[in-house]
Amino acid sequence: MTPEQQQEIINLRVQKLTPKQIARKLGLKVAEVSVAIKEQAEQTTLTRAATGELNPVVECLVNASCAEKFLENSATQEPESDEDMNGGLAIVSVTRQVGYNRLTVCTYMLDLWCLGVKDTIGPRQMNRMKYLQFIDAVYRGFAEETQKITLEQAQALVFSAINYAGQLGFKPHPDFEKSRSHLGEWSGKLKIQCGRNGKPFYVSGPYDDPNNILKTLRENVGEGNFDYSLGIG
Repeated sequence: MTPEQQQEIINLRVQKLTPKQIARKLGLKVAEVSVAIKEQAEQTTLTRAATGELNPVVECLVNASCAEKFLENSATQEPESDEDMNGGLAIVSVTRQVGYNRLTVCTYMLDLWCLGVKDTIGPRQMNRMKYLQFIDAVYRGFAEETQKITLEQAQALVFSAINYAGQLGFKPHPDFEKSRSHLGEWSGKLKIQCGRNGKPFYVSGPYDDPNNILKTLRENVGEGNFDYSLGIG
């Protein structure tokens, strides 16, 4: 394969053509095109790793209720009712391309009402089929669909939650340091209003230490300046 053909494959790939379409257009075998695409992707990955540049973002997702509540209607947030005790929970996922049919994904479980980053997964590398299965499993606990968001919105959700929780005396999950760099640098221009009705609202989870969390809230914001809901037992 000539250098000119290799460059043409790259140009056509940028236009989102499949290997089969490129092969037909250039009069090459599909296997030849696939190998060229794979080699180019791997070379690009090595170059980015050497320069410290992050791989390109494929997509960022969040559960739709979070997008509606904290992104779309954040400027005109209506008072929360007592019906939805999990309205502050969100999972943000950020996926980057690391090679031919290879993706790296990190997820961030957020409590935007109080605790910030409760858990994080990744970075995990997988092919596209495994990725789709992984995303399906991650968001299975939410009744609604996922919604695509920008990287800036994903950063704003995660770092705003961390900053808010930090003011209350809570640190992000210890594993967050492993997935922090995957988010990239946050400009801080877009910020999310956290809390519920202007105050922290703690809803106890199955792996929490409610007594310690309430003690921290009393010490940092004072009795009567936060709300909470404790599960039975």
